[in-house]
Amino acid sequence: MKLNDILSGNFNVAEWEAKGYQLPKFDIKAVREKTAKEPTWVHFGGGNIFRAFPAAILNDALNTGQYDRGVIVAETFDFEVIDKAYTPYNNLSLLVSLQSSGTIEKKVIASVTEALKADFQFADWQRLVEIFRNPSLQMISFTITEKGYTFNEADLARGLKPVFAMGKVCALMLERFKAGQLPLTIQSMDNCSHNGDKVKAGVFAYAERWVNDGLVDKTFLDYLKDETKITFPWSMIDKITPRPHEKVKEMLAADGFEDNNYIETEKHTFTAPFVNAEEVQYLVIEDHYTNGRPPLDLGGALYTTRETLYVGLYTDLCRDGR
Repeated sequence: MKLNDILSGNFNVAEWEAKGYQLPKFDIKAVREKTAKEPTWVHFGGGNIFRAFPAAILNDALNTGQYDRGVIVAETFDFEVIDKAYTPYNNLSLLVSLQSSGTIEKKVIASVTEALKADFQFADWQRLVEIFRNPSLQMISFTITEKGYTFNEADLARGLKPVFAMGKVCALMLERFKAGQLPLTIQSMDNCSHNGDKVKAGVFAYAERWVNDGLVDKTFLDYLKDETKITFPWSMIDKITPRPHEKVKEMLAADGFEDNNYIETEKHTFTAPFVNAEEVQYLVIEDHYTNGRPPLDLGGALYTTRETLYVGLYTDLCRDGR
């Protein structure tokens, strides 16, 4: 039993299902073809929480038959994750969810259609430029941890080829600006207070510096600040996704599931073709989009107002004693 068998069609469906594996109900190849031509969502950060949560709820949305586009993941930090956890398995993964009932849910996640290295040194960058220049793109999102939104003087001084994630996002937004000032929503899905404002601060810092240095026209900064075109909604998210566990590896091996190896990169990212996670989760998003949005509510996400989110964030902070 291997993930790649699912794409090739050379596998025994009854065997997988008999062992409790939930298989995708949608046409994976059709979704990939549609997404390649008309992408709607790029997610930055290919770690375990992405595969266990945002990618998984999109997988559930696709299973309803009411949507036909996947998500393109872009990695800004640890490029080995793409080489070792995505490419060998054709972007498929296995979500192992520990249920409150004591049972274990095993679900093949096939919503990721492309996995790209988000850096100027790779050919993937040109593919990202192509995607960002496509009018169909609706949302970019992030699970890069709070420190991923930082920037410093040295990176700001690098000009139009920065190293930090927010600088790369700003460079890609410049491409979208040049393509006709196309609308887009920039959505953080990291578990930090006022996360949308953190993304906004990072992107604006680069744009303002580039304007001051004469690298771009002020109309680019005006475009980013125009909320009829670009928005930075807040969100609340919670999902526990520890590193791959030995007991889960042993359980999968006993099933005959062969893609159960551990992966540790040189940057000490711990991952695997599978992700083990707890059942409990929530993703609540401020519904402030300018070009439509993927229907993540079909997979369990909730859309609401910023005021409601603010109350929720305040309640969480009080409960945590912060």
